[in-house]
Amino acid sequence: MNGFFNRLLVIDLSNRTAETQSLDDDLLRAGLGGKAMASRLLLDHNPEGVDPLAPENHLILALGPLTGSPLYGSCRHGIFSKSPLTGAYAESYSGGRAAVAMNRSGYDAVMVHGAADTPVWLEISEDGVTFHPADDLWGMETYATEDAVKEKLREHKAGVLVIGPAGEKRVRFAVVENDYWRSAGRTGMGAVLGAKNIKALAFHGRARRPMAHPDEARQYAREMLQRLKNHAATEAYRNQGTPMMVALLNGAGGFPTRYWSAGEYEHWRQINAESMNRRCKVLPRACMTCFMACGKYTEVLEGRHRGLKVEGPEYETIYAFGGLCMIDSIEEIAWLNDTCDRLGLDTITAGNLCAFAIEASRRGKIADTLDYGQPQQVHDLLEKIARREGLGDLLADGIRPAAAELGLEDLAIHVKGMEPPGYDPRALKGMGLAYAVSDRGACHLRATFYKPELAGLIDPHQIEGKAEMFIDFEDRCTLFDGLIMCRFYRDFYPWEEISRLLAFATGQTLEKPQLQRLAARMTDDTRRFNLREGLTAEDDRLPSRFFREKLPDGQSISEQELRTLVQDYYRLRGWDAQGRPPAAPIDIDS
Repeated sequence: MNGFFNRLLVIDLSNRTAETQSLDDDLLRAGLGGKAMASRLLLDHNPEGVDPLAPENHLILALGPLTGSPLYGSCRHGIFSKSPLTGAYAESYSGGRAAVAMNRSGYDAVMVHGAADTPVWLEISEDGVTFHPADDLWGMETYATEDAVKEKLREHKAGVLVIGPAGEKRVRFAVVENDYWRSAGRTGMGAVLGAKNIKALAFHGRARRPMAHPDEARQYAREMLQRLKNHAATEAYRNQGTPMMVALLNGAGGFPTRYWSAGEYEHWRQINAESMNRRCKVLPRACMTCFMACGKYTEVLEGRHRGLKVEGPEYETIYAFGGLCMIDSIEEIAWLNDTCDRLGLDTITAGNLCAFAIEASRRGKIADTLDYGQPQQVHDLLEKIARREGLGDLLADGIRPAAAELGLEDLAIHVKGMEPPGYDPRALKGMGLAYAVSDRGACHLRATFYKPELAGLIDPHQIEGKAEMFIDFEDRCTLFDGLIMCRFYRDFYPWEEISRLLAFATGQTLEKPQLQRLAARMTDDTRRFNLREGLTAEDDRLPSRFFREKLPDGQSISEQELRTLVQDYYRLRGWDAQGRPPAAPIDIDS
């Protein structure tokens, strides 16, 4: 089928064997690869109730039908499994350049199960897998690991995915890094690799994904570049990147501060995009096939971290360490960003846990002395988490067990065991719905619904009718995950453009109603996975603190408001009142 290799590489680590299996056209046509394909593979192959860190848990690396094409926003890969952080469906995506090399290896997906008896790194090409010993790499930080594997390969175009010390120690929110600073950041996929004794995966090859209309795709990309390279949205991402969100969220009273006790930070101007551009040397940095260059290659110019170079910090890292931990220096936040990248930690969960630990210290629940606005204390705690030392060992298992152990469950902020990103649902109620029903726990990317609420497309405090707009946004984002495309192209690829992209790759012509049903079927499949793993409608809720505590400016969300949003969502999805989808899969052509 055009758009696909029709090849699945299945790796059994326990026996150090691999085989290439054929992917059926019907499976690919039904979901168009990416998330849909990975979800179906997990439902078919993962044992029900499996421990996420057990050998039997499968981990899938997947590409989409546009990967390797000239179409903008297409250089991304996805990692799918059962999450060790939440016990639910896990999906995590990363950009950079690795997806190009993964594509050249000639597979639509790689599915890994079992566990090696000693550390390994895997070399993957059209010819299969080579299992290399990684004893000499074990213990290395991420940058050094990537350099070492590339040196061993001597393939300058290879794409390398690595874990750091946090993944080795099975920290339940460990990331998988590539290109130094790009991360499959949420849900703990680095811990799954660490449990399997995989230190790195390296991809190379010469395969080319077949496209139905390659010439038309190239022409479309050329015209798009000319039309949009100087668009206002492009300029905003290129010049400010995601740190521009600091001012927007603080202005809306939704910038989480002091471990979710406020929505405005007094010192926000010291950690926003303007401060970063003024105080540091900042250069735009793009993934392959991208003209936005939202990444920021940052060099610290003054102070104790002078000379530090890192890509970032992104908005989510700034909110997590700047807002939640009240660190008022962009240079210190860049240092903490670099620390997390080297160790292989998700910055959102890490910042949340550090702020939670600060509160625990202030309440006398732990012996460690921690306080707000102390970057060195936060850094030292990150090191302890990654290496499972002292208090870090407790926090390494995530917010739920840490809160239960310390008797602070009423304080803890999470949904399904995963902490929210930097959008307070008391100020943006649609984000409350997003966090509650997301398949992987509190997440802003499943629908990016902060966009219409901040842009004035819908009142942030509106309840009635909000779920309908939410589903339209969620369905389009779900299709982006099927294609494994960058979210930041959402304004440039409305429904009709997604249809054109699919036609370039596969030759299929699908109209908006068919695309919506395809997205809904993906959502139903991830829901079925979570229900099978024991989640219920009771898990589709927000932390009780959000209902009990208003923001200082009076903004709030009630339990009844969230219940209305969730029930409207269930009804529009065709689910029952307990959030159960119908038994029969949705017919795309019905």
